[in-house]
Amino acid sequence: MPEYSEKKHACTSLLIWDAEGAPPDGEWTPVLWREFVSRAQPDAVSIPSIIETNADLLKKRYLAWVYELGETIIQGRRLVEHLQLRPGFSYWWMTLFAEKCNYSKSKQIEDAIRLMAFDEWATNQSISRVVLSTANQSLAECIRLWCKNFGVVFEWQRITKSIAPLSWVKQIYHAAPHTLQALAWLARYLTDRWPLRGVGLKEWQQTDGRITFFSYLFNLVPDAAKQGCYESRYWANLPDALQREGCKTNWLHLFVKDALLPTSKQAADTIRAFNKTGSGEQHHVTLDTFLSFSVVFRTLLDWCRLLWVGIHLRNKLSTEQGDVLNLWPLFENDWRKSVFGAVAISNLLNLNLFESALECLPQQQHGVYLQENQGWEFGLIQAWQAAGHNRLIGTPHSTVRFWDLRYFFDPRSYLMSGCLDLPLPNQVTFNGPAVRDAYKKGGYPVDDLVEVEALRYLHLSDTKVEAASATTSKKGTMRVLVLGDYLLSNTQLQMNLLAKALPTLPAGTVITVKPHPACPIHLADYPSLCMSVTMEPISKLLAECDVAYTSAVTSAAVDAYCAGVPIVSVLDPNTLNLSPIRGCAGALFASTPEELAAALTSAATAPRTPGDQQNFFTLD
Repeated sequence: MPEYSEKKHACTSLLIWDAEGAPPDGEWTPVLWREFVSRAQPDAVSIPSIIETNADLLKKRYLAWVYELGETIIQGRRLVEHLQLRPGFSYWWMTLFAEKCNYSKSKQIEDAIRLMAFDEWATNQSISRVVLSTANQSLAECIRLWCKNFGVVFEWQRITKSIAPLSWVKQIYHAAPHTLQALAWLARYLTDRWPLRGVGLKEWQQTDGRITFFSYLFNLVPDAAKQGCYESRYWANLPDALQREGCKTNWLHLFVKDALLPTSKQAADTIRAFNKTGSGEQHHVTLDTFLSFSVVFRTLLDWCRLLWVGIHLRNKLSTEQGDVLNLWPLFENDWRKSVFGAVAISNLLNLNLFESALECLPQQQHGVYLQENQGWEFGLIQAWQAAGHNRLIGTPHSTVRFWDLRYFFDPRSYLMSGCLDLPLPNQVTFNGPAVRDAYKKGGYPVDDLVEVEALRYLHLSDTKVEAASATTSKKGTMRVLVLGDYLLSNTQLQMNLLAKALPTLPAGTVITVKPHPACPIHLADYPSLCMSVTMEPISKLLAECDVAYTSAVTSAAVDAYCAGVPIVSVLDPNTLNLSPIRGCAGALFASTPEELAAALTSAATAPRTPGDQQNFFTLD
């Protein structure tokens, strides 16, 4: 492993610091679990820095761990075989393990990557004692087991962590066993989504369209939706173009509540309006259209089978982790959620809904779905193939970020053995060189990749660099465009950092905020920021700012980067660098208020460079 070629150091005692503030002085070497090295402690070791330096190695190691977990032999059978749910289909591919959503669902993956980075670094050290300061019991158990394997003295300095108060209902829910959580989730879901049952079903069953799209009832263009016309920012002008060509299409939507459609009843009314306006050219349903008592019964039956397997495998997986780095304590709760809990019942309901939807759909020539490798997508692939439909196409609709592990699998997963393989679509589209290169580097079968236009980014071809690169306004003020995030926690971090940086920004700085549609930003939450909130198209906003400021994750950073607008992104040492412009020339990152103020000021006044569109997207 050439990345760790440094000489062995006498590092007798370590303090692994997973807490707020600076670590205390002592007869130890501080290992910063979630921070970069500061001037105050130049001799400290930063785990986030090690991760960035050795990102390729650590990413491969984690993907290999997931693959090998699925291949673990228990009582003569692989884990994927124990979880076989349909002929040729293993439920393993719907679990949180296979999904690898370090973005939101399985945040402990970040600690797993940190542990791997620590393990790699520690092989070049001479360690006799490890002191761990953390509130994370699962992390403490992993490091205790690591120390035991290497004969290192371990000491856990347990710290308390402030937790946001929960309502009494949520407290009862989280305290309940996973099986009761699953049943409670199902009851609430059915009560909430029942108004969508049967909406659009007749049109779906009688359709003469032969192309079906699977998308989200979300990110709609509000003005069009209010008029009963289907326009989605995911698909840009594609639905209209197909309709003009006389190509009849079917659309199955996964309903996601947002400000435009906050209830199932409103979603149902919108679907009816889409079908009426579509005049037989477009047929719209939601996945919840296919809710029925028989679907619920089959879901519960599948869940009972899964419970039986889970009980049978209880404690087997933890004892099969023979590696010197045992990650199981971090992931035991994901196993319970995926096999016993609400994640399990949700996945199984989605699978049965897709089976019901695709069994009654006339045979399709093409299916196209938004690809993010979430659990429901593998249920879709299974149901599509079992129903005998033809070509299925996966479409990554945005960017593919290096540390968004959902998009990557160990290359061995693509070697089709014919025995409960990773479910794959017939083809995957790529919307430009960046996505193509990410998939190829990840080992995806090259022959299955097809180039298409970047529908969500076609506006970039109309965004002129001259307009976007205008100098500051006549009054000499700096205009900052804030682009929000899908996750509330990321948005709060971004906005709080800006509020702390405000006193050192130029006087009269103008702040315009464009929230993510799923995560509103309210003026009252940030009283120190004099700002305006808008939902104007990003192409228009980019032409009216001097610098863009984004969260650590949002793909909107690419819009600004490709338009030639200077951009500063949050660098959160608490997480992996999920920025889509990680590694791009000229991209600036800030993790402190001082860094943010300096970066925004310098970026806004620096000479502009042309946007880097062609290296990201196919726009023609």
